[in-house]
Amino acid sequence: MDEDTRYEAVRSRDGRFDGEFFFAVETTGIYCRPSCPAVTPKRHNVRFFATAAAAQGSGFRACRRCRPDAVPGSAEWNVRADVVGRAMRLIGDGVVDREGVAGLAARLGYSARQVQRQLTAELGAGPVALARAQRAHTARVLLQTTDLPITQIAFASGFASVRQFNDTMRDVYASTPSGLRAAAPYGGRASRRTATPSAGIPLRLAHRGPYRSGPVFDLLEAEAVAGVEEMSGARGRRTYRRTLRLPHGTGIVAVDEQPGAARSASGAHPGGWLDARLHLTDPRDLTTAVQRLRRLFDLDADPYAVDERLGTDERLAPLVAARPGLRSPGAADPEELAVRALVGRAEAERLVQRYGKTLDAPCGSLTHVFPEPAVLAGAEPDGTLGALTTALADGAVRLDPGADRDDAEAALLAVPGLDARTAATIRTRALGDPDVAPPGPDTPDTWRPWRSYALQHLCAAGELAY
Repeated sequence: MDEDTRYEAVRSRDGRFDGEFFFAVETTGIYCRPSCPAVTPKRHNVRFFATAAAAQGSGFRACRRCRPDAVPGSAEWNVRADVVGRAMRLIGDGVVDREGVAGLAARLGYSARQVQRQLTAELGAGPVALARAQRAHTARVLLQTTDLPITQIAFASGFASVRQFNDTMRDVYASTPSGLRAAAPYGGRASRRTATPSAGIPLRLAHRGPYRSGPVFDLLEAEAVAGVEEMSGARGRRTYRRTLRLPHGTGIVAVDEQPGAARSASGAHPGGWLDARLHLTDPRDLTTAVQRLRRLFDLDADPYAVDERLGTDERLAPLVAARPGLRSPGAADPEELAVRALVGRAEAERLVQRYGKTLDAPCGSLTHVFPEPAVLAGAEPDGTLGALTTALADGAVRLDPGADRDDAEAALLAVPGLDARTAATIRTRALGDPDVAPPGPDTPDTWRPWRSYALQHLCAAGELAY
């Protein structure tokens, strides 16, 4: 999009572009999402940015009305397989907070200077600034939804010091942490009393456009592994719960299905959210847990682009019309998904009961975290399972958000006994590749670059088995 096209999106308050770019107003010093309901600024006062971090780096603060930090992430980072796309997925997973820029660069196979140069040239912000913007958003969520002490929130959000935390919140939100807490929406302090750490952190996981939640929850229910996952409630109002293995501890998450076909905000904000609640043993894992849920439920997709492309295909057109906003689910834990894709549900349940880590505080039927690859490689080293878990444990197969998808598939196919269909499933789900088709008949060019979504439409229509 050129700047004139972006301005037209701002003038029409087009929520389809929320998260795809941001605009700032030089006369007010504020940056917003394209669908901000405020009076449209004059064109000569507007500047455009690819990321919130770039706007913040130029001295603009977040709009308190449209909350631009709460928009879905750009769908571009899920599609792109280059170093910038891989870097953005890793930053979203919290790698910079845990390992620094040097760790990010090492995972990408580039020098820190090269990563800095490429991100700054394309996005207007380097990895430190991008991670800083993410930390600020995490801190605001914790301030406004929990009664955690402010000092604890500072370190849980990834800040190195309370002073750095205070300075960042003033820069980004033009408010102190205490001021942000006092201004919490949805009832302020009264709502936070029901959102204590023991009760979990309530979240609204935003998405753009329509979201067809039924098929996603159908798939998760069909695949659910006892002890790690459960589904409760009647169809249309189900709740999916599962355990998570996270960098600093463990977690339990509950996500509610959307009632009806799709929920959309009215007026200028097409889109909606999934209601969720997170229980974490260590609050530092909030950012990572949220990003993994977003990948599992494919919340950063662009359903407009997907449906427009697939709707031109004669076979898919009626399916797309019947299920707008259908998503291609990912994985909350890529290594777990790889093992489950290989062995199936029944064998996965056996592995959980025999080798899974028992939760310190089981919650209903959720009792375990899926076993790590190193544990499985040591316990059952033989056969294809042993070869796969050994490759995952020693890094021969990498499935983290920054992994090169072609390299990962090649490494999977090198595992003795692992077939091309299983590798394709892992590439689709664990690596979030939107353009994967299983081996077999050629798929039409009209399905590219969304073949993963095309297959979801065929599965939802009963023309193909999951």
